[in-house]
Amino acid sequence: MKEIAELSKNLKKDFKPRNPDLSKPVKCWTEKDIINKKIVDTFVIILRTRGCSWALKSGCSMCGYFNDSAWTKISDEELYSQYQNAMEKYKGQRFIKFFNSGSFLDDSEVSKKVRDKILLDLKDKVEKISFESRPDYINKNIIDKTKKILIDQKIEIGIGLETADDSIRNKIINKGFTYKEYKKAADLLKKNNINVKTYVLIKPLFLTEKEAIDDAVNTVNKIKDDTDLVSFNPCNVQRNTVVEYFWKRNKYRPPWLFSIVEILKESKKIVNNNIRLKCDIAGGGNIRGAHNCKKCDKKFMDSISEFSLKQDANLLKNLDCSCKERWLDQLDIENLGFGSLVDMYG
Repeated sequence: MKEIAELSKNLKKDFKPRNPDLSKPVKCWTEKDIINKKIVDTFVIILRTRGCSWALKSGCSMCGYFNDSAWTKISDEELYSQYQNAMEKYKGQRFIKFFNSGSFLDDSEVSKKVRDKILLDLKDKVEKISFESRPDYINKNIIDKTKKILIDQKIEIGIGLETADDSIRNKIINKGFTYKEYKKAADLLKKNNINVKTYVLIKPLFLTEKEAIDDAVNTVNKIKDDTDLVSFNPCNVQRNTVVEYFWKRNKYRPPWLFSIVEILKESKKIVNNNIRLKCDIAGGGNIRGAHNCKKCDKKFMDSISEFSLKQDANLLKNLDCSCKERWLDQLDIENLGFGSLVDMYG
């Protein structure tokens, strides 16, 4: 849908980035993740780059990460200084994750010089390193050079596939690449013993709640042999995005937490213990993020977080609330209409 790409581009037309200190990262923190089936402390760094190259062209319909980007050239010195500033809070965690609201392997975001310098500094500090990239930048040359630095480290590369359905990905999400391109990149990574993390979006724009559940589960079934980890991202309403444009006009509701639980349970049946499933719920429990009613949101999100670490489907059993009937009603009613219902119950 060219209109989605054009709207995404136009919504950024008058966007004015903040004026942050470009020598400091967006954020860094410690969270729990997994190495060798063990729960460990993991250090997370979000670098502030000039912005995702795809977002600068038009961008994905749901992605508002450009709000934290500089939208101007950042020198190698400034970018490496961001890394150094973040590492002042580093406490020896053996797993480190990088996010930069785009592609870590895109030289126009993170130059080869800075990327190599960061990886060289980390190679004797950590056991595992994770970062993200669009498939466009994943090629044999860059993989060989990365592995030449990280000889003994586990490497994980995340790809935002979002859905295995090319029509949804490119007509609604405006992702700009095909499933075939994702699979080519994933195959190359697996061939080189690099872990593949695949991001799957829960409830893209214009899908009903039931369609969103089916799309996520169907995606897991299609990629189960291509990836080592599926990371579900329930869509939230980020500023200056196409999703926000429709949300403000009562044309979109973020997914129910009941739907997320259903997706995780069905996906677990598909993958068993062969690959990991996880779900990070940004903005969960409020009207812009995945939610049920205010009474049960925390209980659901806590269970989903625990499942993401322990992979125990029993943690998703017996999650109930009086608002379940509203969710079930929505699944039934939407089949008679044209798209997702909004929050009718406050």
